[in-house]
Amino acid sequence: MSNPSHQISSGKIGFVSLGCPKALVDSERILTELKAKSYEIVPSYQDADLVVINTCGFIESAIEESLDAIGEAMAENGKVLVTGCLGKNPEKILARYPNVLSITGPQQYESVMNVVKAHLPPVENPFFSLVPPQGVKLTPKHYAYLKIAEGCNHSCTFCIIPDLRGKLVSRPIDDVLKEAQRLKNAGVKELLVISQDTSAYGLDLKYASGEFLGKTWQTRFYDLAKALGEFGIWVRMHYVYPYPHVDQVVELMAEGRILPYLDIPFQHASPRILKAMKRPGNIEGVLARIQKWRSICPEITIRSTFIAGFPGEDESDFKILLEFLEAAQLDRVGCFAYSAVEGAQANLLANPVPEEVKQARLMEFMQTQARISQAKLLKKIGSLQQVLIDEVTPEKIIARSKADAPEIDGQVFIDRTDIDLDAHAEPLNVMGFMKPGQFLEVEIVGADEHDLFAVPIQGLSKGN
Repeated sequence: MSNPSHQISSGKIGFVSLGCPKALVDSERILTELKAKSYEIVPSYQDADLVVINTCGFIESAIEESLDAIGEAMAENGKVLVTGCLGKNPEKILARYPNVLSITGPQQYESVMNVVKAHLPPVENPFFSLVPPQGVKLTPKHYAYLKIAEGCNHSCTFCIIPDLRGKLVSRPIDDVLKEAQRLKNAGVKELLVISQDTSAYGLDLKYASGEFLGKTWQTRFYDLAKALGEFGIWVRMHYVYPYPHVDQVVELMAEGRILPYLDIPFQHASPRILKAMKRPGNIEGVLARIQKWRSICPEITIRSTFIAGFPGEDESDFKILLEFLEAAQLDRVGCFAYSAVEGAQANLLANPVPEEVKQARLMEFMQTQARISQAKLLKKIGSLQQVLIDEVTPEKIIARSKADAPEIDGQVFIDRTDIDLDAHAEPLNVMGFMKPGQFLEVEIVGADEHDLFAVPIQGLSKGN
């Protein structure tokens, strides 16, 4: 028998989401609104009445990926609506694909819905349009991104985010906490707090107060961290700038309220290059701040990203960067070879670094950090860790520790075939019930450059 709800759906939508976690949250918002209007989301171009592509427009490789995705959708379907960051540069899209249905920029949810409704008028269907309170999520059920603000007040010369997404616009804290509560109630065990500059949260709202569950909180980074720390789930902070008030948030980490994890984009260490980037250049101050954070919270994990081969970077600048890595001993690090971004001020700087030099420096940088990372991970052997399970297969359990954010950091692997039946009888009894989103207590027994290997020491931990 056919499904009557499918017969009266508003239409079938194909959806492609590209770019960073902040863009992913935008996609979740659009998908939630589509579902609320009875549209059916389908997994293939052939089954779709039209296709929505949420694009990235930050660096050239991401732009090409977005353009390729548009081209594929045009070839396979022909009815394509483009939104997202690349939508701020419609000429680039129209030069290749003049027949796209429409182009909108990031966060233009209403415009996207208006175009969809113009081509596929919505129909009322109370059964098909039911949407969970937390909305549609593109992440696994046990973790979710919590976007607290849009835009950025910085003017980094390599970045066009303020041009794409505007200046800082913070969400009121009561609105953020209500969303966090909905996510927790839906079974989310880990919240990943994101924005362009999480430390600046609330600055534009003059730290206005809001009410949540009978308590008053200010719209500021510290209050947000403290409030989320009362939810009893993992809370991980991303895109934090090293302002002095971050010290107070690290104190909350030391108290166990939120995860002892800071994601801070340092970008470089040479004062000359940092000045060219229009970034803070007091690298001695940064090292002192890192030392202070570790004195407050010895378990803290510090992750950062860097750029190799920025215009004007010479061997002495790169040497300073490597020396900083050795001095800072960061736990998790990513690095990118500089890529010119259309419209970025850095394109006008003199002495661009040849591509082969950029790639060589990138490789040397990552080799240096790999050595540092492995040395730090080897020190964890013998320690007891709480991990969050991401995937379970017949052969192994794939999980993450408090030091590991999904998709960008390492993992913890538990080989189910090597578990000692006598020493680990209790966890074996519950192996068949393990699933993503559950916590497990483990002992670390091995490490490589990025990942840990463990055996369970007890059954599922409390709070599952």
